[in-house]
Amino acid sequence: MKISGNIWKFGDDVDTDLIIPARYLNTSDPAELAKHCMEDADPAFAGKVGKGDIIVGGKNFGCGSSREHAPIAIKAAGVSCVIAKSFARIFYRNAFNMGLPILECGDTDRLETGGSLTVDFDTGEIVRKESGETFSTRPIPPFMQELVKSGGLMKHIQKNLKI
Repeated sequence: MKISGNIWKFGDDVDTDLIIPARYLNTSDPAELAKHCMEDADPAFAGKVGKGDIIVGGKNFGCGSSREHAPIAIKAAGVSCVIAKSFARIFYRNAFNMGLPILECGDTDRLETGGSLTVDFDTGEIVRKESGETFSTRPIPPFMQELVKSGGLMKHIQKNLKI
């Protein structure tokens, strides 16, 4: 599976409170959460991010409290995947459980907001469209791609159990 989108770059240690501030955790409605995604890092993000865009981060993306609201907000905002040097363990698991694909790539320093990428989940190849520069990472395993295609773990289970 391949996706393409514009880059939204954030730094190291982007915690779940930065992704979706705690003051909005009184709802689990994806559309409402999307309105406030990354609000404290970039107040205009939710209004500017386009469907299919890609968040690029540094080290330890998604650290902090273990809330499913964070990947839900990112996905509902229209982001097609997150690429970072590393992810907090619970965020990594929550992202796939919610159907948000994420990739670890140690070389995100040269990727900046305003650029665009094509990402191949099957091969792990990331291509910067402007220059053709290629970055490599581990591909997303087929089972985890199935979770993403299904819309997350619960939808995957429902689909396979015909619930």
